[in-house]
Amino acid sequence: MNDLEQFFSDIRNSIANDIFVKITLSKPISKSFGLPNVYVRSVVIKEEQQLQFTYRYTTNDQTKNFSLEDGFDELSILLEEKFRAVTLFTLENDVMVMISKKKKTSIRKAAPSFKNKLPEVHDKPKTKRILLESKYLQFLGITDENYTIIPKMADKYRQINKYLEIIENLLVSVNTDKQLHIVDMGSGKGYLTFALYDYLINIRNYNVSITGIELRQNLVAFCNDIAQKCDFNNLNFVAQRIEEYDNSKIDILIALHACDTATDDAIYKGLVANAELIVCAPCCHKQVRQQVKGIEQESPLLKYGIFKERQFEMVTDTIRALLLEKHQYNTKVFEFISSEHTHKNVMLVGSKSTKKKDTESIDKKIEDLKELYHIKHHYLETLL
Repeated sequence: MNDLEQFFSDIRNSIANDIFVKITLSKPISKSFGLPNVYVRSVVIKEEQQLQFTYRYTTNDQTKNFSLEDGFDELSILLEEKFRAVTLFTLENDVMVMISKKKKTSIRKAAPSFKNKLPEVHDKPKTKRILLESKYLQFLGITDENYTIIPKMADKYRQINKYLEIIENLLVSVNTDKQLHIVDMGSGKGYLTFALYDYLINIRNYNVSITGIELRQNLVAFCNDIAQKCDFNNLNFVAQRIEEYDNSKIDILIALHACDTATDDAIYKGLVANAELIVCAPCCHKQVRQQVKGIEQESPLLKYGIFKERQFEMVTDTIRALLLEKHQYNTKVFEFISSEHTHKNVMLVGSKSTKKKDTESIDKKIEDLKELYHIKHHYLETLL
């Protein structure tokens, strides 16, 4: 049995054993195809299991559904004519096949990237993530006594929905069959903290406990009072500095807009606890900028103040991402909320991985960045 035959056998076995997650095709033979990737997932249509192909063209996405056998035929054609790499993701392992220009194949297996299967519905259901009749929305001033959203809070309501959608997608990498201990560092007035608790407990029926860490005592008292009124028994708020919080049991760490090095303190707590998921929306980024103040920078990008500020924000968060990768996390950075509200809209996510990282290579990338921008140290580095 050659590598491709083995690969297709692995696909069939994963579907039969209900551990199939998805297939990704990459490394197109020619850029002229305008088709960088194809993604394949399992869907159930009219009680029949099918394979749904999403063709990710540079200009648009196209989706087609195939029976299992027709899907295997389509996969064979794509690997023969258009792609040099394919990865099968299952709950047991990842299987990767590379195809050389001379059509020689190599296959290798790695630890699984996913802990949960993808939904097998054809049309993405409209997920209700916020129950407008929830009491906490009234207590926080988002809805009125008639459970209607107050106009000036409409943006906040949309932000909460977007936040829950992001968390929902990130939970694919988390073991949700156990009790999850979630810590929200810098919880503020608790808009997102209450919404997350209500969503996970009352809509998803997960077994979770959430602790909100907030320095301002008045906000902690305010939030604990609402939690009590709403019978949110596994939600509590603590008045404490992030760096002083002492709890090694953290499954998911969240730190949204924790100012400057408070983001690093939060990431550090997540790393020490070996958290499965670390979710940050960094803010302020003063530490590196203050450190290089007055130092001549060669790059013309740093001639203008506004560009300098944004460049060092990117450098700061890139080093954070690299340090997460060094500690065996898969990282991604994306837009959290629309830039029309604030340009500080970046979300940095680290999901725990079992794959070993090339720490020497990561260290070199960090040192090269520091040397390029004349940075002596990054605060998170000093914590680690």
